[in-house]
Amino acid sequence: MQKKKSSIGWRNENKHPSLSEVFSSVSVPKQKGIWKKLFAFTGPGLLIAVGYMDPGNWATDIAGGAQFGYMLLSVIFISNFFAIILQHLALKLGIVCERDLAQACRDHYPPLISFILWILCEISIAACDLAEIIGSVLALKLLFGIPITWGVLITAIDVLIILFFQYKGFRYIESVVAALIFTILVCFSFEIISSKPEIFPILKGIVPNPEIIKNSHSFYISIGILGATVMPHNLYLHSSIIQTRDYPRTTEGKKMAIKYATIDSTLSLSLAFFINAAILIISAATFHKAGYTEVADIMDAHKLLNPILGSSLSGVFFALALLASGQNSTLTGTLAGQIVMEGFINIKFKPWIRRLITRLIAIVPAMIVSIVYGEKGTTELLIISQIILSIQLSFAIVPLVNFTGDSEKMGPFVNGPILKISAWGITIIIVLLNLFLLYNTLLGRR
Repeated sequence: MQKKKSSIGWRNENKHPSLSEVFSSVSVPKQKGIWKKLFAFTGPGLLIAVGYMDPGNWATDIAGGAQFGYMLLSVIFISNFFAIILQHLALKLGIVCERDLAQACRDHYPPLISFILWILCEISIAACDLAEIIGSVLALKLLFGIPITWGVLITAIDVLIILFFQYKGFRYIESVVAALIFTILVCFSFEIISSKPEIFPILKGIVPNPEIIKNSHSFYISIGILGATVMPHNLYLHSSIIQTRDYPRTTEGKKMAIKYATIDSTLSLSLAFFINAAILIISAATFHKAGYTEVADIMDAHKLLNPILGSSLSGVFFALALLASGQNSTLTGTLAGQIVMEGFINIKFKPWIRRLITRLIAIVPAMIVSIVYGEKGTTELLIISQIILSIQLSFAIVPLVNFTGDSEKMGPFVNGPILKISAWGITIIIVLLNLFLLYNTLLGRR
């Protein structure tokens, strides 16, 4: 019996659309207006960009700026370039194969391998949720003086807010994320203006400096920045939410969708680059310049901003950006959890049940650590969550690069020679650096 065209190259035929309740729900204009089509495809990239500016990235950016000034800006730039390539592959997989990455793994690998990948992915999503909780908790303490323990409990309530917007429609979720990103952008724009950074050192910092490799400590922080850049759940997320667009499921329609989705993704990740670079620039222009080179903690950074910049608003905007970052990541983490569970094991839970399970898994360790160790413990927990994400990253990137490089699966959309070599090169670099970071972290080396 001949297989249907949609199942060519796969072990199983995919019968269920990703995120079925919002699949193909956002209309794409049929006319040839470039701007109208671009607007229709704008949104998924913003949800993805959130993962590149979550609370887990803040510590490495702050430490890099405080200790080495603007030198590590080049690392953020290279990391962002890697992210743009990998997210392009993720959206292409979703559009061409009409599968998200989780469904693709289920339809390609044997059941046991697929099950193991699912478990690893669930652990990484819980770790990501843990980082979001800690970021939000620290922000609540900084803004309103709410104790860490109470802050952990308050973060459980955000499930109701998320569900409200999820039932309203996918465009509502994208609008909320866009508003929170705009909040972060405004906050850091204020901080940059207040810190008065030097333009020429910034431009010089974007160019890779051999000193980064020669200095073992700067190399370690660079690995931390690069290793934590690509969030594994983002690859699953992007390959799914791009299918919310109602584009023609034809060769020409898919070609058009890839074009506009890539523009959306690239522009959104460029915005994420600005925000990540802004964190490092502010840290360099304030802490490094003032001689506070040992600052590597979010709470310490907040305490020092006001006296150094001489403005009481500096700390407020810093904390507000942190809160927006944590809440934004919560939204995308919820969607990723739903996509992964439905994709890998084809089990559907009601959104509030799925959200409650994920949040409870993350809240328990956060609550225990906050009670026993307080602020210092939550900061260490934030670092641990990033290590867990680093471990899982390889198990998301390798299948993605493999699938999009398979001509049987992708047909005329298969990765070309240059893209294929670039993708595998990026994969090898990220995997090796994450392993190196994990090895040194476990041994307590910095």
